[in-house]
Parts: sequence; C-alpha cells; structure tokens
Amino acid sequence: MSAKNKRREPAEISIDSLSHDGRGVGRDSNGKVTFVDFALPGERVLYQPLRGRKGVGLGTTIEVLEAAENRINPKCEYFGICGGCSLQHLDSKDQIDAKQEQLISNLEKIGHVQAETVIPPMQRDTWGYRRKARLGVRDVEKKGALLVGFREKNSSFVTQMDHCEVLHPDIAMHIPELAKVLQQVSSRKRIPQVEVAQGDNGVVMVLRHLEPLNDADLVLLSRFAEVAGVALYLQPSNLESIHPLYPPEGLELIYSHQGFNTEMIFKATDFIQVNGSINEALVTQACETLDPKPGETVLDLFCGLGNFTLPLARSGATVVGVEADLGLINRAKLNAERNQLDNISFHVGDLFVENAQHVWTGNAYDKVLLDPPRSGAFEMCKRMNEFAPKRLVYVSCNPATLARDADVLVNTHGYKFTQTGVIDMFPHTAHVESIAVFDA
Repeated sequence: MSAKNKRREPAEISIDSLSHDGRGVGRDSNGKVTFVDFALPGERVLYQPLRGRKGVGLGTTIEVLEAAENRINPKCEYFGICGGCSLQHLDSKDQIDAKQEQLISNLEKIGHVQAETVIPPMQRDTWGYRRKARLGVRDVEKKGALLVGFREKNSSFVTQMDHCEVLHPDIAMHIPELAKVLQQVSSRKRIPQVEVAQGDNGVVMVLRHLEPLNDADLVLLSRFAEVAGVALYLQPSNLESIHPLYPPEGLELIYSHQGFNTEMIFKATDFIQVNGSINEALVTQACETLDPKPGETVLDLFCGLGNFTLPLARSGATVVGVEADLGLINRAKLNAERNQLDNISFHVGDLFVENAQHVWTGNAYDKVLLDPPRSGAFEMCKRMNEFAPKRLVYVSCNPATLARDADVLVNTHGYKFTQTGVIDMFPHTAHVESIAVFDA
C-alpha cells in the first residue's frame, strides 16, 4: 500500500469548539487544526483521521474518552449514518445556544457590527417538525432492497431507514411502504428521488422517474397512494412535466397563519419554510417588529409565495412583494386573491443584479423585509439608501452572508443595528436561521 493511500492509525484529540457545520474542532498531536465529526467542546475522543485539505485535518469519532456534560444519546438509531442530522448528540438547548454564539461571532468578525440587543432564541417543535424534504431512492441488489431516505453523511448512498424522527409523522409513516412499492416498479433503477410535502390538508409525493412507467406500475402506485391517503404526482422530466397520478385532480396543498387569518396554497416543489410551527412564530415576530401601519408602504424582497407579504398586508399597509421565480409570484397573486387582500402588488425581479431598474425601484418605502436565500441580499443592501426605510427586518439562513450585508447597512448606510437572534428552524442540524433588525 502506498504512503498516500495508507490508512492512518486512530489518535486521541481534545475538542475546544464547535464548527459552523457542527463538527468538533481541536488540534492534533502536530498542532494541526482538525475537524472531528460527532465530537463536542470539552471532550477528549479517539478519532479516525481522514484525508483532509492542506493544513487542515479531518476525522470522525470512534470512541468518546471524556464526554461533555451536555452530550446526550441520539434519539434516532440512524444518527451518524444518515446525513440529515449532525447534532442529535447535543442537547437541543445547547444546540441553539451554539448557533447563537456562531451568529454573534460572524456578525462581529465578518460584519464588524454588534447588535444593541440579542433576543432570546426562538424554539418550537424539535422532533417531527420537517414538513418538506427531498428523499433519495436507490435500488441496492446486494441488500436485496430498494432504499428511500436521506443521503448518508458525506456520501451519495441512501440511508437504509424505515422511519425518521425529524420528518413530520404524516410523511415519515409512509417511508417503509413506499420503499416496498417502488421495489416492484419495473424501472425502479431509474427512480432517483421522491419529493415530499405536508400541508394542513394532506401529503403530496412527487416521484421523479427517468424512464416511462408501464400500466402495471401506474396501477401499483395509484393503489399505494389510495391506501396511504396521499396525493402522488409523477415527474418524468423537468418541473413543468409534473402531473398528478392519484387522485387524478391532484391536491392543492395549504398551510395557514392562524394569527393573521391567512391561508397559503403551495406546490410540493415550491420553497417554503420547512418547520411549520417555527414559521408561524417567525412570521409573527417579523410582522410585530416591522409594525406596519395603514398608510405606510412596505417592500418585501425575496417574497416567495407571500409567506410574510400576506400577514404584513393584514395591517392595512400597502405591501410590494418581489421575487425572481415567476411560478412563486403567480401563486403569491393567487394567495392574495384567496385571502381577499387588494393592498398588495407582486413583481418578478432578479434581486441579484446590481442597480437593475424595475417599476418598484426608484421609490422610497417606509419599511423593508428581506428573506433571501443562503447567498444573502448584498445587491439590495447596497442600494438600501434608494429605498430609505425607517426600519428593516432581515430574516437569514446564513450568518456569514447576514454579517456581510449588515456591514453594508451599518457601516455604509448608517443604520443602527438594534436587535438580532436565532430561530431554531432546523433542530439537530447545523443550519442557522436568524433575524436582524435595523433602524434609521
């Protein structure tokens, strides 16, 4: 065996901190910074070194020699194999505290900003919370089984699982039977994934298949959907190819904001916040913090299908929603009509193009809400002086890009950074959702 491919011997390491992706961080016997899966700050573990990047070591825990006080037994038997969760070995309160520390650190080190007030972390359901997911499908001859589940950690393989502790129970309960049914499908080797979504009124599954299904397959799948009480759609090509199999008319999914008396329609493939209970709490906090009034104008950037837009409009303020995805905008308009809100206008706009001109640009707004993807809202923050809001609420799923954008808002445009805090949108994972408030 060459020196390059020689398996390195297990070694001991002390863990000092937690990385942004949930790995323990320490220094090996040579002083090299090393990231170790499933290790916690304050622990000493025996780990298997893996091939890492230049100057950085990687490894995975074999045995915990000295355990941290906040280490707990993972609830899920697949933890460590499945890549869906990375922090089940850490108490949920300590998980969110670690995310709060990461948020504050990013804001200070990357953004050179500090909030006047750090609000308490927002937590709700920590198990069975995930109402939307994309599950892998793989037919494994060696195991004599077809697998449906999340990908394994650091692998393209699919986890062999018959339940999931973080998926909403209305979805998780169907995984074993779905796997059995798909194993009988003629083109099972050409089925890469199934997208699942749960609404207030039922569950939708979207089956991606790369080869046509025969009549027997269609009967088999229809029977499964009927017995399971789910709506099953087929996707033979791109998103436009998606069509219902059972029931023939499909199912229009709905979720609601009870506090604002709004009801949202969405498709299983649409982006929505995956944690329903925390989304309701987040929308409530964002709207109460922004505090729109009748006669004011509010700009909702990255509005999606109206998750914040409609509740904001209940205040009587005029709300303008902007989103790049035409399909989401069309559903946002339907949602406004469905909820009889005529004080909203929606526009398609690429929010990553610097200084792009649209019908909604060039105007001043009293207040602004931002809910961008992980890449952040840099271009919009750079032109915030054009919109000139008195208050801005920024909902972020990436503390690094939030920090970068906060730097622009505070140190370029002169906004006061008044509040920030984390939201436990993805318990047991390393994903950090947060909220930040800026005042003129």
